[in-house]
Amino acid sequence: MMLRITNYFKKRVVFYAILTCIIFITPFIRINGNHLFLLSFDKKMLNLFFVSFNTNELYLMPFLLIMMFVFIFFITNLLGRVWCAWSCPQTIFRVIFRDLIQTKIFKLYGGRKNKQNNARDKIFAKIFSVALFYPISIIAASNFLWYFIPPEDFFAYIKEPSEHLILIGILFFLSLFITFDITYIKENFCAYICPYARIQSVMFDNDTKSVIYDESRGGIIYKDGLKVSKKPVGGECIGCEACVKVCPTHIDIRKGMQLDCINCLECADACSSVQARFNRPSLISWSSTKEIKTKEKYNLLRPRTIIYVVVLIAMFIGLVYKAEHKETMLLNINRTTELYSLEDDGKIVNNAYLVLFHNTSDKDHRFYIQSLDDDIKVIKPKKDFRVKAGEKVKQIVVLSSENKKVKKHHKHIKLKAYALDDEKVFTIQDTIFIYPKEKKWKEKKK
Repeated sequence: MMLRITNYFKKRVVFYAILTCIIFITPFIRINGNHLFLLSFDKKMLNLFFVSFNTNELYLMPFLLIMMFVFIFFITNLLGRVWCAWSCPQTIFRVIFRDLIQTKIFKLYGGRKNKQNNARDKIFAKIFSVALFYPISIIAASNFLWYFIPPEDFFAYIKEPSEHLILIGILFFLSLFITFDITYIKENFCAYICPYARIQSVMFDNDTKSVIYDESRGGIIYKDGLKVSKKPVGGECIGCEACVKVCPTHIDIRKGMQLDCINCLECADACSSVQARFNRPSLISWSSTKEIKTKEKYNLLRPRTIIYVVVLIAMFIGLVYKAEHKETMLLNINRTTELYSLEDDGKIVNNAYLVLFHNTSDKDHRFYIQSLDDDIKVIKPKKDFRVKAGEKVKQIVVLSSENKKVKKHHKHIKLKAYALDDEKVFTIQDTIFIYPKEKKWKEKKK
């Protein structure tokens, strides 16, 4: 009875298709006009979990960034460089360009199972393969920009390119970079440029899942980094080097863990198909060092992974809490160029302010502003005013007080802006009320 041959490559392709659909569809999903995630520099707002936040509320971004890095550390410690082979756009685009366009369509390579051979000398086929990939680069660059410019605005902008040259320029150069990276830099990006390859070894331990060649079964091929045998005596490795030929980063996995390995597991597929002829399991598997050496069951719950999970949960709870308790309105108070004005022979002092009211809720409200200091009254505006959902409105606010002596010729006060139709919508801000100096007050009275 033949053993089951692994086919990680086919599973990866299916996962790529699902992931691509999610990434492309997500920017188009809106609830109450808000996106799942949108960091709009154009409209100066952040959409997170279908809730809109102003740029003044970007205190949520540290939560997202910390969660992202902790999640990367967690996944790497748990499953090795699984991101590189199963989710990284670099790998996905290389599969599309190398395995589909160059190999399947233009026949530049003899087959997908030997990636060590150079492409056939077909100049026009090489040019056409790059030309065919470029529209994919434009689509990918556009998809990336949809998370910063909502699709509804993006498509409207590109219809008028002369008025949105910056957007067109970013789209053009980003698509060129993607094409250059995938068609020229290739897997060298993974081996020499990507910083993730350099930090992964710090996050590995004996329980981390990675692509491992079982020396105890296959035999010793390398010792101290040097190749000592092509076909070890007494080992199950037959020296066919199918695992070497299929590797996209051109390494020999039998040498041990290497920074160039991206966990694509194509070597495991190749070895599996060869060893199946002898009714033996693959010599290369996705397992941990401890699992290979001790034959113990993979340990998922260990101190490091538990700490990562606890931190992730804590950060997520903090993010949700801050999102749920977002400010429903913002107030920006600026003084005018005139410090104060005097009325009634200097008995009354007025201060004028330019106040920006920002309704960050999803409903229209009628707002009013009041002073929380008993000595100071609001004389303008005298009536409430309407601010639409998400709208910013500027108002001249004039405060009035009886002239009196103060130690520093100014007084710290609080202004409260609130919605007349919803008591939960309000904010309180500090500002300064300026009084004239005693000398100037006397001069005014004379």
